[in-house]
Amino acid sequence: MVQTVISTLNNWLYTYILIILLLGAGAYFSIRTGFVQFRLMKEAFRTLREKRHGDGVSSFQALMVSTASRVGTGNIAGVSIAICLGGVGAVFWMWVVALLGSASAFVESTLAQIYKVPDGNGGSRGGPAYYIEKALGSRGLAVTFSVLLILTYMVGFNMVASYNLMDAFRAYPFFDSRTPLIIGVVLAVVTAVCIFGGGKRLSKITAVVVPLMGGGYVLVALIMIALHIDLLPGVLAAIFQNAFDFQAIFAGFTGSAMMHGIKRGLFSNEAGVGSAPNAAAAASVSHPVKQGLAQVVSVFLDTIVICSATAFMCLCSGVAPEPALKGVPYVQAALSGTFGAYGTWFITAATLLFAFTTILGNYYYCESNLQYLLKRHAGRRELMAFRLLASLIVLLGAQMDFSLVWDTADVTMGLIALINLPSILLLFRPVRLCLEDYLRQKKEGKDPLFRAADIGLAGETEFWQS
Repeated sequence: MVQTVISTLNNWLYTYILIILLLGAGAYFSIRTGFVQFRLMKEAFRTLREKRHGDGVSSFQALMVSTASRVGTGNIAGVSIAICLGGVGAVFWMWVVALLGSASAFVESTLAQIYKVPDGNGGSRGGPAYYIEKALGSRGLAVTFSVLLILTYMVGFNMVASYNLMDAFRAYPFFDSRTPLIIGVVLAVVTAVCIFGGGKRLSKITAVVVPLMGGGYVLVALIMIALHIDLLPGVLAAIFQNAFDFQAIFAGFTGSAMMHGIKRGLFSNEAGVGSAPNAAAAASVSHPVKQGLAQVVSVFLDTIVICSATAFMCLCSGVAPEPALKGVPYVQAALSGTFGAYGTWFITAATLLFAFTTILGNYYYCESNLQYLLKRHAGRRELMAFRLLASLIVLLGAQMDFSLVWDTADVTMGLIALINLPSILLLFRPVRLCLEDYLRQKKEGKDPLFRAADIGLAGETEFWQS
């Protein structure tokens, strides 16, 4: 019964509402910002090399936290699911979601910086709940968002990450009925050790692990493509041909390449959903636009680089995608066909690292929203209970049913997107003025320094008043 209700709600959200809202908002922000995600991409990479402007985390560390959440098991299992269930054309629609959605990522993360608040430890925190209450004046809507975000990321997405990590071990002969519990316990313990160190420890861990794991994963994908370079032209042709098979799309949209590509693309890069702004607000930068641009880079790395690496790694292997292989097993089959057991081991290791960093990044978002719900800094016992609960959820995720885990995460993500996307559409004006202020200072040869009064927000923010 629960499975049927969640599945129906899932299809309804992604068939009739979110696709229009997601792509529409991305297109609107792209046009209104002059396609900031393309024209300022060089500037975006430049800002990542800057030192932090204060006592919080650096722009690069904040980027790695959000990328840790984005670059997760969805980049392996999610891409595989999209291809196996929707066809190879799903890859194209994942690219579309990323290219348009990166403009939404810029807007929401710039807003998070504008309306961030002190965290009591010399840094800052913020996100959609904060700018919804401060700029839209709706505490009720902000509370709803925070509760849904915690349900989405600490419960739904972390269960998905835990499940996918466990699923990667099915390819081994030692896997039996006890394996999910053993893996769940080990992952829960390691997670607890990391998150009990607090946000700054998490940012330091992800700043080291994410670049290493992402670079290694792309390298293996390039080797796979090089070994099967003769298949690449056919793969590219199939992606575009299948993407524009409109007869198949409209004959059964919920199972089409478009729907699966958009859904898995949204699940992977999260642009416009309202998650990454929670990490973006923690960055100590001299101007909000700098961290907005950093999130454009995060979406690019997640989908255009990592998701594409998975897609070409699989499609250039010669192993045909089948519904029965959906998830990690298809990626393992693709690599084992070329590299033998080493391929299976590599995907298992990659899934472990991707799942682990996803869990850490997701938890980082949730602790910020816990502080918002309490309207004060959480006490030691409250944080301990919250962190223990997060670890227990990771343990439970390894025992869950495949369909229920994915569909539940999709539904809760869809609900927070329904709150965040309209909110950032209503709050676009300060972002536009902030971007104009940044570009004006750059044109004058300055390192942009933001003051809220310069865009008419004097006294309306807790930072940026001098």
